[in-house]
Amino acid sequence: MEKQRGLGYALALAGGAILVGSSIQPPWLMALIIICGALLLLRFFNTKYLTYTFCILAVLYGVGLLPFFVLATTLAMLVLGEMVFQSREEDLNTYLYYVISTALAGVLVMAYLNEKAILTLIFGIIAAVLLKVILLKYEDSLVIEGIGIAMTMYLIEELNYKADFQIIVFAVLVSFAFGYFAFRAKTADLSGLFSIALVGIILLVFADARWLLVMLVFFIMGSAGTRYKFEYKKRIGVEQGHSGARGYRNVFANGIISCVAAILYGIYAEPVFIVMYVGGVATAAADTLASEIGVTGGIPTMITTFKKVPIGTNGGVTWTGELVALLGGFTISLVALALGLITPSMLVICTIAAFVGTNIDSFIGATLENREFFGNAGTNLAATMGGCIFAMALYLIFH
Repeated sequence: MEKQRGLGYALALAGGAILVGSSIQPPWLMALIIICGALLLLRFFNTKYLTYTFCILAVLYGVGLLPFFVLATTLAMLVLGEMVFQSREEDLNTYLYYVISTALAGVLVMAYLNEKAILTLIFGIIAAVLLKVILLKYEDSLVIEGIGIAMTMYLIEELNYKADFQIIVFAVLVSFAFGYFAFRAKTADLSGLFSIALVGIILLVFADARWLLVMLVFFIMGSAGTRYKFEYKKRIGVEQGHSGARGYRNVFANGIISCVAAILYGIYAEPVFIVMYVGGVATAAADTLASEIGVTGGIPTMITTFKKVPIGTNGGVTWTGELVALLGGFTISLVALALGLITPSMLVICTIAAFVGTNIDSFIGATLENREFFGNAGTNLAATMGGCIFAMALYLIFH
């Protein structure tokens, strides 16, 4: 990625906007000033994508779609973080410094504007570093990073969810530690590290530690399944990519719907969202084990035609895969029961939902993924969504 020139002047523009922006009314006037400054940067330093980002965010603020705190924090985090990132070679320590610099920028803005939005800031920082990892190779990444940071912070701000400061700190420390150990154990790549941290923070902040423990059991089961007969799977060409290390696509495909359930539970405290969560995680576990272990169970049968197909064919199922899927969903549900998260009747519902979700994955693999309408991550996402919806439906019918 080409190094961005004029970052010092961009930081000065962002700093000036932060210092005087809240006192300049109406908002469109401040937006116009930012746009003019960004155009000057473009003229003298060719800051094409940085200028685009400043202009887009300024317009969103000017028309009233973005609070000033979100605008100011995004600009500060984006520019200061980019300055730090470009001053070093890309490695894990660079991302650590990037996190520290974006956090410093956000804290300074929050203190100056007298805002108390720790949770909003935390999610903004994670969005920043995760997008940086994912989009690093793209020259227009700054635009997506800036909009992504702003939209993430805006959504958290709009939720208006209150959490204790101690819980937030605990969530950040535990989640990043978990992500780091997964990275060091080579079960997650760099994007997986920050994705896991994001999922952990959501679960601890909007729910409690039991929800994270359920997800942790899934992660351990999934990692064990990936390592199961790995050399054999490698020889026949069906092993998990990156030597079994999972990235952001895998983490989000298996966990994003369950995270939505956790957020909804944090806001509404309805038991149906617990069933939705456990059903989703159980589906992810069942599907992962069915894929990783089932592929070693002999010649598979296509789920739609019942004909024998080559090993590794999307939509192919084996009796071994079906059995471990059932056991995987039951294990996650049993852990949730042992933690007091669900009742015995919910255990039955979540186990059934996981088995159904796994076969939804196989069906979509056979009908859509093989025709390249879906990728693997999209198929996994559809499966976990199917498991969640089926669990909710069963719960609402029988309760």
